Amino acid sequence: MEGREEDVRVGANKFSERQPIGTAAQSQDKDYKEPPPAPLFEAGELTSWSFYRAGIAEFVATFLFLYVTILTVMGVSQSSSRCSTVGIQGIAWAFGGMIFALVYCTAGISGHSIIPSTQNLLQNLILNGISLTRSRLAAGGHINPAVTFGLFLARKLSLTRALFYMVMQCLGAISGAGVVKGFQKSVYENNGGGANVVNAGYTKGDGLGAEIVGTFILVYTVFSATDAKRNARDSHVPLLAPLPIGFAVFLVHLATIPITGTGINPARSLGAAIIYNKKHAWDDQWIFWLGPFIGAALAAIYHQVVIRAIPFKSRH
Repeated sequence: MEGREEDVRVGANKFSERQPIGTAAQSQDKDYKEPPPAPLFEAGELTSWSFYRAGIAEFVATFLFLYVTILTVMGVSQSSSRCSTVGIQGIAWAFGGMIFALVYCTAGISGHSIIPSTQNLLQNLILNGISLTRSRLAAGGHINPAVTFGLFLARKLSLTRALFYMVMQCLGAISGAGVVKGFQKSVYENNGGGANVVNAGYTKGDGLGAEIVGTFILVYTVFSATDAKRNARDSHVPLLAPLPIGFAVFLVHLATIPITGTGINPARSLGAAIIYNKKHAWDDQWIFWLGPFIGAALAAIYHQVVIRAIPFKSRH
């Protein structure tokens, strides 16, 4: 029996766990280096084609997002029977599924980037290697001013790029909703145009709270799914990042469609309101800007200060 116990001990030592899991994995630094914070203003971005290419990608992605999702909402709204349409669950899948697909397509295009000098670029490549590249690529495909705002607060992109993204996202949303109205104007106008409003039976405070919590869930998921340290430790994370983000959007929609129709995206709410352009669509518009921005700010603070504790790390 003693020999067998010895064999077990030797075997356990010989074939140790190759990849730590759980809290043990947290201590594995590997080749990770914390990416430097993005500058508040980077003049070099304004003369870079990649800067404008990223903005175009945000425009197109938000355009496609509004086009598919608003069409889905219209299909459900105009039906006299819920059994003949995809229903609320289908709407939630349309929003979550489109985010999954569009983040997957654009994450590497509209990812933030700092334009360094040749010397700094060489230094970054030598010191940070692949992990730094992954951290940048994983931060693209925002398709949402609240996500952009949260990443800006965490210094993941410059103010210049953040404002440019927000403008392009709003223009894309307006265009997407406009195309839907152009296809079926009467259906669009008779069924609310997909505009976000606080539904009957709920107060303005209920709507604001739903938007804050819903956006917190989304932006917190974005931070977790694109965390640079996780990317360095687990090579599969960047490939899987769009999945939890899309799934978070899906779940939030299931929970809050009955309350506000689910905004959690100021561009989506603004685009539908502008094209629909009825008074009640504007009455609650402030909720769909204030709520998402508060939720995004809270998620950024929670992830950076509590989860990552970055502000409290010693600098060497």
